[in-house]
Amino acid sequence: MSKSVCVTRPIPEAGLTLLREHGYDVDSNPSDALLSHEEVISLLQKKPYDGALTLLTDKIDAAVFDAAPSIKIYANYASGFDNIDLAEARKRGITVTNAPAPLTSEAVAEHTIALTLALAARVVEADQFVRDGKYAGWSPMNFVGTDIVGKNFGLIGAGRIGERVAHYARGLGMSIFYTDVRRSDAFEKACDATYCESIEKLLPQVDVVSLHVPLLPTTRHLINAERLRLMKPTAFLINTARGPVVEEAALEEALKQKTIAAAALDVFEFEPKVSPGLIALPNVILTPHIASASIATRDQMATIAAQNLIDFFEGRQPKYAVNK
Repeated sequence: MSKSVCVTRPIPEAGLTLLREHGYDVDSNPSDALLSHEEVISLLQKKPYDGALTLLTDKIDAAVFDAAPSIKIYANYASGFDNIDLAEARKRGITVTNAPAPLTSEAVAEHTIALTLALAARVVEADQFVRDGKYAGWSPMNFVGTDIVGKNFGLIGAGRIGERVAHYARGLGMSIFYTDVRRSDAFEKACDATYCESIEKLLPQVDVVSLHVPLLPTTRHLINAERLRLMKPTAFLINTARGPVVEEAALEEALKQKTIAAAALDVFEFEPKVSPGLIALPNVILTPHIASASIATRDQMATIAAQNLIDFFEGRQPKYAVNK
């Protein structure tokens, strides 16, 4: 009897096709709407599924495990997996996997640099100005931006994504500074980067602060009011990591008071809710969690998630199991 898989929301066809080619019965929820906890449970209870392909927005906890006892693997379509209770899964012998597609690094790095350039050139503000019918002709003082050549780019987190961001920033003529839980001679050599022993040492030195850390108890509110005050008043903050890494109330106040110059967020503390105060500010760019949203990257993520399921069902250890 073939194994059955529930896919909680639409994903690229590449992953679904791979599962079906291997003979698995795939039920893919056609609705691309966020699912409540109760809706996730209801979906997974439709029949005795053997596996589930879930998204970062799906909360998977003890209640879900109780409701769908036949499911022995949750393949997360994401690099992250903080939506799944790993301790509870491990206790029940349930396998959890993620999909850290190599192309994610490129896509997120490109988006990070795009946000940096958009802040520097005030692209979003200027675009809205034109759309509002306010453009009446060239002016020497209209939306004067910031040069980035020769400026210092600061990375908090120097993993795969951080390394690619550094590569692009260097190509734009910026100097690289970084801090990480582990110092990397290879990273410093490849990116001509300067290591800072702490976030407190990094922040006063750089003109752009870009976050590339996972969401852990130790990284929640990593950027708070105290640390924002350490940044230059001309500095930019970029977050393409996880929303709760930044304390949004503190960021809103810092932007209002010009403690820092501007910010760009692709993720939000209370996602999908966005703080109304941030929406109202002209010196912040907000994008809807799309940093990894390139066609090639999303196809690769779908394929990896599907392969994790296939490996599990065929008796192999999935390459990207996160609770081995």
